Amino acid sequence: MLAPIWKRNDKKANWLILSFSAVVFIAMMILGRVHLKVNLGFDPHLFAKANAIINTAVAVLLVAALVAVKTKNYKLHRNLMLSALTLSIIFFISYICHHLFAGETRFGDINHDGLISEAEKAAAGSRRIIYYILLGTHIPLAGLALPFILYAAYNGLIGEYKRHRKLVRITWPLWFYVAVSGVLVYWMISPFY
Repeated sequence: MLAPIWKRNDKKANWLILSFSAVVFIAMMILGRVHLKVNLGFDPHLFAKANAIINTAVAVLLVAALVAVKTKNYKLHRNLMLSALTLSIIFFISYICHHLFAGETRFGDINHDGLISEAEKAAAGSRRIIYYILLGTHIPLAGLALPFILYAAYNGLIGEYKRHRKLVRITWPLWFYVAVSGVLVYWMISPFY
């Protein structure tokens, strides 16, 4: 096992983790209501593409980190997980930018009028149901997973490996699902940008 790289401070960690998680949750709730009409000089949907690339990289890092820890390469595991966390922060910033500057896109809205007509629903077919099931699981699980991801990271960094392993048994599959489903959501919605 690795020596801890952070000093234990549960009170401060709890405050930071819960505050950060609350700020992220509130930001996500507000994003659906705010759209800044600013000419960025490029297509703001590039942020969404970047998010899909980041989510793909996070999913790959999570698998690589799992392999690293199973082969007892703890230093590589730690570095891969810290990389996944860093990319997730970059993702969050890009996600905010996308929603602020591109606004909301509705699945199946071929003519981009913000409304889904019966013809557009028919054209989307069963893909629409699959999309909303993916989105309906992706969003709440992303919000739910965040504080657990942060607590798992904290416990790993302070050397509380028993707690870390206990949290990761639940957190890793959630995080992996959120990363992969995020890519699938992008892939499905991108034709309607």
